Amino acid sequence: MAIGSKSRKNAIRVIIGLILLADVVLVGVNWQLSSSRSAPGDEVRALRRRRDLMAADIRRVEAIRAQLPGVQTETTSFMDKDLRPAGDGYSSVDADLEALAKDSGLQITSAHFRQKAVDKRGVEEVTITITMQGAYPSLVSFINALERSKSFYLLDSLSLDSSTEGLLKLNLELRTYFRS
Repeated sequence: MAIGSKSRKNAIRVIIGLILLADVVLVGVNWQLSSSRSAPGDEVRALRRRRDLMAADIRRVEAIRAQLPGVQTETTSFMDKDLRPAGDGYSSVDADLEALAKDSGLQITSAHFRQKAVDKRGVEEVTITITMQGAYPSLVSFINALERSKSFYLLDSLSLDSSTEGLLKLNLELRTYFRS
């Protein structure tokens, strides 16, 4: 009996050792999983930050929505006041630019127009390429008059060259819009 009880005690010791070894392994796995996850407080802070960002986005959208009627009124006013009707066409733009050039002491040597419709905006874009020549103060005066003009012009590009007669040659590319 003494031999049987000794082997039984050894078997129980081996089983207890295996259980302790498994327990140590499980503690290590649990520690690794808990260190790889963020703390519950971090998750809560991240969710609160996300909620606050969404709330700020909603406030901005509501502010924009509240301003829309004013923007639409301003847009309508701008289009009525500053954009020519399409019926006036190129002749009014040409006459306006000729008058600005003449008042500045310049001579327009060429003018080219390209028109394209702007989708769903109720306007037509007209690109104007102008070549003119004159003295430098006249060129500066023309650009100043163009900026102060009652007509709506966007200056896209400007380049200067010298001409054979000692004058400067100005190449401009402008845009304007017509109400359609």
